Amino acid sequence: MKLAVSTLGMPGEGLDRAIEIAVGERCQGLELRLHPDTGVHSGLDTGERRSVRSRVEGAGLEISALAGYVGVCEPGSDEPVIEALLADLRLAADLGAPAVRVFPRGDDPAIGARRLKAVSGTAAGLGCRVLVETHDSMATGAALAEVLAAADCPGTTGAIWDLLHPWRHGEPPAATLAALGPYLDYVQVKDAVSAEDTTPVPMWTGSVPLEEAGELLRGARYDGWVSLEWERTWYPHVAPVEEILPGAAEWVRRFTA
Repeated sequence: MKLAVSTLGMPGEGLDRAIEIAVGERCQGLELRLHPDTGVHSGLDTGERRSVRSRVEGAGLEISALAGYVGVCEPGSDEPVIEALLADLRLAADLGAPAVRVFPRGDDPAIGARRLKAVSGTAAGLGCRVLVETHDSMATGAALAEVLAAADCPGTTGAIWDLLHPWRHGEPPAATLAALGPYLDYVQVKDAVSAEDTTPVPMWTGSVPLEEAGELLRGARYDGWVSLEWERTWYPHVAPVEEILPGAAEWVRRFTA
């Protein structure tokens, strides 16, 4: 497994500081949150895109994924969702990122499947993938697998297993992995107080079944990205991400096959 850290955990820090933190904690990659606050978003011009890419690669890091906010199952017209997703995919290609994270934001698999199919050709041409996260209305592996099966675009779509969300919705890690097995491309690791209180806490001090999930991934010989998604943007009172990263690095070392 390869360790990355999400810039969600570094509100207001800027890209150069994010790079410094990642390098200092011996990460191999950065997961870049797409938002004006982070300085990385689809509105960047050509020169700005080159600058982001050169700064990350110049530090010896890879961009593990772009964390976008498109809702592929969101009710409403297809066109604005597809256009937003295409813009994020083009940004990913320019930055050298292999994938764009999206959310479900709805509960109709047919809607998401239709939109994922619509961007599949462009994604393939750009060499990028669309990764749907276990989140909101499709927080479980079982629910997310429905939309990915319906899309039937294995070359350009996949799943992100956020270890928190399926578990807090009552799905055991073994069931999540079984459902996502054919689609699993990416893992987001974190710990939290409980299923009801999702306040982030240091690794192994909360209730997320990190040991069980790690053993399952090792048994499955998962060798992709693991990103620490420390949600300091949403919980500004928690510790700085650099205090949490060593625990995530230890988790990756412990469970790498």
